[in-house]
Amino acid sequence: MRLRTPFRQARIALLACGLLVLAACGRDDVRPAPPAAVQPTSPAAVAPRPQPVRIGLALGGGAAKGFAHIGVIKMLEANGIKADVVAGTSAGSVVGALYASGMDPFQMQERAVALDESSIRDVRLFSGGLVQGVALQNYVNQEVGNRTLDHMRIPFAAVATRLETGDRIVFVRGNTGQAVRASSSVPGVFEPVKIGDRHYVDGGVVSPVPVDAARQLGADLVIAVDISSKASGTMPGSMLGIVNQSIAIMGQNLGRQELARAEVVIRPQVNDIGPASFEQRNAAILQGERAALAAMPQIRAKIAELERARAAARTPVKPVEPAPVDIDCGDNWVRRLNPFAKERAC
Repeated sequence: MRLRTPFRQARIALLACGLLVLAACGRDDVRPAPPAAVQPTSPAAVAPRPQPVRIGLALGGGAAKGFAHIGVIKMLEANGIKADVVAGTSAGSVVGALYASGMDPFQMQERAVALDESSIRDVRLFSGGLVQGVALQNYVNQEVGNRTLDHMRIPFAAVATRLETGDRIVFVRGNTGQAVRASSSVPGVFEPVKIGDRHYVDGGVVSPVPVDAARQLGADLVIAVDISSKASGTMPGSMLGIVNQSIAIMGQNLGRQELARAEVVIRPQVNDIGPASFEQRNAAILQGERAALAAMPQIRAKIAELERARAAARTPVKPVEPAPVDIDCGDNWVRRLNPFAKERAC
């Protein structure tokens, strides 16, 4: 019996396919086709985003001239410049502590205008100084909400001088008011501050503008505010004037050396404001604003310069292809070869 035509055709087709497979297996030159070569695609090298420049503010000492610091901070923030770390000496430590606690410059200005000088001056006769300093300590602690130095919203350091050794001491932990009091204890005016078994006096004796302390806190760029007095060239007419001029003379050389390590130095014009001229606080604030505004182009240029340097340092460098070398293959035949190529030289 003959198969139906469709089934017969199917059997013939299967038989033909089988013969073709057997024929292919019998030949040596038949190989499975290699997969198509795919060029590896690597993502374009992307430079990691550089860390932002950490700005440090170094606020120098100068008694009532210190109100100028408020004006400087006010103008910096108005131009989008906010400090990442703050260091202060003497009057600079008072303003620095308030700022680091989270107080904005307008709040600081309100406090400055309302400040009653007698509330921070506790005179005590027949001691190591005219002013005890406890009232200043209490005032600062009250204004910062009793925050300790290590719990400030902005990292902060107060610089003082150890009386026994003359060493520069940078306070970064503990009682904020006490550290500020130590930093502000002008010799002959304030009593030395005893902490433990050590005594401390004004930080301006060794570090009139604490640039190095700001750097120790991690600042990449330090903006120093110098309100220190310069020797007037005349004989002071009072005991306080003599003390102030003596400190100014001592600090001139020290201040010059440390200020040279700052990227930007702001100098408010406050030479005409006396160390005890609290009635000129508004004038000092205004001078701080003017000086900071004048320094803005330099500050922006320095920040941009550091950002460019960081970006350049972090930009990935494309690998350099090794230069080909000449390989002598004999018979006066020289071949150019990539030294790292996986091929025979000759």
